[in-house]
This record gives sequence, C-alpha cells and structure tokens, in this order.
Amino acid sequence: MSIKELNEKLNIISRVVIHPKYRSTGLGQKIVKETLQLCGTPYVEMIAVMAKYNPFAEKAGMRKIAETKPPGEIIKIIEELRKLGFNTLLLAYEKYVLEKLGVLNMRGMEYIKEVFSAYRHPRLAKALGIHSPYIEKQIYVERLKEADAKGLAKLIKTCGILAQTKVYLFYQHLGAQ
Repeated sequence: MSIKELNEKLNIISRVVIHPKYRSTGLGQKIVKETLQLCGTPYVEMIAVMAKYNPFAEKAGMRKIAETKPPGEIIKIIEELRKLGFNTLLLAYEKYVLEKLGVLNMRGMEYIKEVFSAYRHPRLAKALGIHSPYIEKQIYVERLKEADAKGLAKLIKTCGILAQTKVYLFYQHLGAQ
C-alpha cells in the first residue's frame, strides 16, 4: 500500500485529554466514539498509556491489539535508580528528577552515568543529542561523561517515558476491508 493510499484509509488518534474535573464521567469514551464515526476513513489506530488503566477506547468500540512492555535495558536502569531512592513513578517529571539529583553527591552522579553507559538505547542517545541510527559506544560514553544534572535529568525523564506500558488499539468500520 502506498503512503497516499494509507493516508486515505487510516487515521490516528494521538491524544485524548480530559480535564481532571470531568474524568470518570464517560466523556473520553464519548469523544472517541464520535470521532470514530466522523473521521472519514475505514481504519483508526491509537497508542495510549492510559488505555492500560482505563479502557475508554475499548468501550468506544476500538479493539485492543497489543501492549508493549518496556525494553529490558530501561527496566535495568530504572531498577538502579530505585536503589538510589528515586520514586520510579515520578521519573517522567523533570522537576522531581532535578530535585533528586540535587541532593546526590558526586559519586552518586557518577554512578548514574555508569549505569547509563552500560545500557544503551537509541532514545537515550537521542536525549544526549546523538542523532544517528547506529550508536557508537565511545561517542555515547563521552556524551554521558559531559552530561550535567540537567542532561542526566533529561535521560532519566526519557527512561520514565520509555518505561510506560503502551496499548495499541485499532478500529475498523463495518464493511471496511
């Protein structure tokens, strides 16, 4: 299928954000359901972290296809951060991470760099400013050594995001083939 044909047949729901005041009212489900009917394509897909905890998209008619688990190297990094006293549920919040890094001594900061150097991942390299499909270990380690607290916070935040289980959902209009 060509890109043009794919664009004609598939839409993507990228975010559904409901103000906290209106959550648990069925509003997310209603918005997704109405969107599915009005989108004008036979297929709709959505990748959502919250769908693991709240099946609003499934209630709207989408089918859960798969859940992605975090990469092994990310799990290992997060386990090491937990040992250092980080609340792993808050790793995606840069302000929290910067506060935790602020109370670590120099040895703690070096240890975090050692942990990251042992477990490379393309998204971590990108967070360090390496935009190459192949990550050379030497360049990765050099960038880690140069990283200050803000750079480490960005890496840790990226880990927090990568650690989230994502749910892939799909919708097919009746009669679509």
